[in-house]
Amino acid sequence: MAHAGELRFAALRRATGGAAGNARLTALTAAALIVLLAVEGVTIPWIRPLLTVHVFVGMLLLVPVALKLASTGYRFAGYYLGRREYVANGPPAPLMRYLVAPVLVVSTITLFASGIAAAAMGHGGPVLGLHKASFVVWAGAFGLHVLWYGVRALRFGLADRRDRLAGAGLRIAVVLAAVAVGVAVALATLPLAHGWQPWAH
Repeated sequence: MAHAGELRFAALRRATGGAAGNARLTALTAAALIVLLAVEGVTIPWIRPLLTVHVFVGMLLLVPVALKLASTGYRFAGYYLGRREYVANGPPAPLMRYLVAPVLVVSTITLFASGIAAAAMGHGGPVLGLHKASFVVWAGAFGLHVLWYGVRALRFGLADRRDRLAGAGLRIAVVLAAVAVGVAVALATLPLAHGWQPWAH
């Protein structure tokens, strides 16, 4: 049974490109997130008239963000479980590994959880304050993350056009599916934004 499981895992690794495929999936997801986060960022200075857009895009982001956390978490697990190809790639730089990454993950979860709670409540209060505070922390950690990994992510994201590593089509499909499911979640939760309108105006 164990041998059969190892064979299936090896076949899955070959089909998806292994550690290199994981890095490219992370980069493609990051590219989608940058676009969506830019749209979300534009709504912040004009939050009152664009509140519905802000809530819609925030809910849409939930699924791509979860995919990004899953792909990076998989790499993290692969490294610490001693999988050869992940170990060969080495760990992140100490600053990113011990400070920026933990702060980014915690602030991301707090930002989205407080945003969902605030949208569900339909008014301001301590939860909204937490949402704003977590955004400040998240923005700093995210900025450092992009500065450190931006060029490498762009290189990985474009690599499939050069060498077509196994799983290229699957990676694109997974990212598109994450965005599509995010749109479905955003549409389903759009009524939450309407509850904010009396408070916003």
